[in-house]
Amino acid sequence: MHIKDHIRSIPDFPKPGILFYDISTLLRHPAAWEETVELLTAAVKQHQPDMLAGIESRGFLVAAPLALKLGCGFLMVRKKGKLPGPVARHTYKLEYGSDTCEIQEDAVIPGQRVVVLDDLLATGGTLRAAINLLRERGADVRAAATIIELTFLDGRKHLDVPFTSLVAYDS
Repeated sequence: MHIKDHIRSIPDFPKPGILFYDISTLLRHPAAWEETVELLTAAVKQHQPDMLAGIESRGFLVAAPLALKLGCGFLMVRKKGKLPGPVARHTYKLEYGSDTCEIQEDAVIPGQRVVVLDDLLATGGTLRAAINLLRERGADVRAAATIIELTFLDGRKHLDVPFTSLVAYDS
């Protein structure tokens, strides 16, 4: 089965000139979604994670079933102001401006082995920020993985952990 066959491309979303890769069509196809989860589980398992971190919001859909399958914990990396209780945050630069990601202060225990997941790697800024935030809290970030990688944006080169993607788009 080809995972890529189940990902829909939507031109000019969320704004003109952007080609959006939509995983909702993948999620609607049980066999394709099961294959995706199996492939990502195999890629992540080798890093022996204690915890999987999913990046808001589609990263939650990716990380949660893997955590259940691997018998490890799941934590959410969210945009500023979305989590209850005390939080740890990391502000990072974007091409134009900045953004902030947060986790709950008690989401990770220092030394825990963590793998970070999202649906897509573009420029790498958000994934790198999540990795940095987790490290600031003492996590041993072992790897990162996504379903989709936009290779033409070179996001992989901004990561300093092993990285896996299932589907690559070259333009």
